[in-house]
Amino acid sequence: MSPFGAAIFDMDGLLVDSEPLWHDAEVEVLGALGVPISEGDPRRTKGIFVREVTRYWHDRFPWEGPSTDDVATRIVDRVIDLVGEKGRLQPGVDTAISLCRDHGLALALASSSEYRLISFVLERFGLASHFAFAHSAEDEPYGKPHPAVFLTTAARLGVAPDRCLVWEDAPAGVLAAKAARMTCVAVPAPGERDAPAFAIADAVLFSLSEADEDLWRRLVAVRGDVEETGSREPSGSG
Repeated sequence: MSPFGAAIFDMDGLLVDSEPLWHDAEVEVLGALGVPISEGDPRRTKGIFVREVTRYWHDRFPWEGPSTDDVATRIVDRVIDLVGEKGRLQPGVDTAISLCRDHGLALALASSSEYRLISFVLERFGLASHFAFAHSAEDEPYGKPHPAVFLTTAARLGVAPDRCLVWEDAPAGVLAAKAARMTCVAVPAPGERDAPAFAIADAVLFSLSEADEDLWRRLVAVRGDVEETGSREPSGSG
């Protein structure tokens, strides 16, 4: 019997190269309101629910006029436009999905994005059929790094959290997965591998293209160590 019953995939940055597009949208929309972020700045709010993003910036650089929720809507509208124009699948998406399906795992998507963006991405790239459902932090009181979005997804799948395998690209997502007591494979963006959160991931890849049987065996071994000792040592590639 497999130690895993389900695989839960993040979306932005992991399946689709949309994180730069999120940054562009935030620079455009928030910049017009006087928030001092620019194209060269790192995206400090990566992986966080968009309505929490706008509250984060409003707390630091208050603007007059539209509410934080209205600004969040503008950002998502712009991201949808940009994904339609420039979005592309990340390398190895089919490889990672196939690995999980070959081992009999149920698949779901758990994202910090709103449902309308999730639906657009899944349709745009033909991914919807791979997942039993998609769950958004839009339905949760807190987004990542809070574990709620992953815990709810596990409950809907009928799989215990400690038998779920999470695939993430963002530090906030890794923190959320580990807080939920799930095994986590991290695929950091170039230049972000040194983020402290990735040290607690169970495997760190350069690309989803590395999702092979060797990785599966390592994850099974890590899961076995947890069952025997109640603790685990992170493993990484490269």
